[in-house]
Amino acid sequence: MPPLPPGSVIGILGGGQLGRMLAMAGAQLGFDVHIYDPDPRAPAARVAARHAAAPWEDEGAVHAFAARCAVVTYEWENVPETALQAAAGAAPLRPGARSLDLTRDRVTEKRFARDCGVSTVDFAAVDDADSLQAALARTGYPALLKTRRLGYDGKGQAWIRSAADTEAALAAMGGAPAILEAAADFARELSVVAARGADGAFAAWLPGENIHAGGILRETRAPAALSQAVRDEALRIARAIGEGMQHVGVLAVELFEMADGRLLLNEIAPRVHNTGHWTMDACACGQFEQHMRAVAGWPLGPAAAHSRAVMTNLIGADVDAWPALIAEPGARLHLYGKREARPGRKMGHVTRLTPI
Repeated sequence: MPPLPPGSVIGILGGGQLGRMLAMAGAQLGFDVHIYDPDPRAPAARVAARHAAAPWEDEGAVHAFAARCAVVTYEWENVPETALQAAAGAAPLRPGARSLDLTRDRVTEKRFARDCGVSTVDFAAVDDADSLQAALARTGYPALLKTRRLGYDGKGQAWIRSAADTEAALAAMGGAPAILEAAADFARELSVVAARGADGAFAAWLPGENIHAGGILRETRAPAALSQAVRDEALRIARAIGEGMQHVGVLAVELFEMADGRLLLNEIAPRVHNTGHWTMDACACGQFEQHMRAVAGWPLGPAAAHSRAVMTNLIGADVDAWPALIAEPGARLHLYGKREARPGRKMGHVTRLTPI
């Protein structure tokens, strides 16, 4: 597919904050961005050229939406598979189905990572009480039980610290297929956000350090203070994953840095990512512009950082501090246009910049 000219229509499946920031970046590049999301008040819909508000289950509506687009992308990997198939039947889908097939399921994802020469924590598939006991015999205590699909921001997971926790942890999965992961005694969590172009070109931002609370990302500090060896290995891993998936667009690779400097893969996100928000303000080309460049077949932009950044999520009532944040020198405020602040809901983020 040749590079799309300005004025082309790029469709986005999903209208949350990631779709909103993608739509704004696409408009800046001269594209008409169309959003598909069942919510008529979706945050992305209010900044896009067009919005189709129809159920995900309406495959005819999804197909008609995609037929108006030169290319279709998605803001998160949990768009229903039937909707993705309907869209892909009418327009090129970037990233492609391979990226989703390899990352939707945590067991498949970890097996794929190991095939790419990337280390992970020990893990085992869990379907019932017997397979959970067999998995625990392998991983030992403590271990983390997660649903194989859909969980995010700490949802769909339960710690098993002793045999007494097994029944409740399994019940928390609600009968869904699960994965048991050995505990990782890591020093810190890092992430690499990178992009792969339609021509196979690769660009990565420097790794960031992530701080979580209650299973939700609170802060990313970037570029992280790392040894050259650790930095090089993190970038190697991101490239190996992107090329292994034949990915087109932005992806994020979350890593555990162990005390001895080893890196273990935690998760892969085949899309723009919360841990990459700092790139919007601190880099020559941020992750949202980069993704739109990639899916349009344009050359990738430079990922060099011109500033250090601390990106802080505004969760729930944190957003009420917006008057002070917008007045703070060196701070860049991004609000997502959500109508209601609820506990645990990401309402925006603020990035504080300092000279590099």
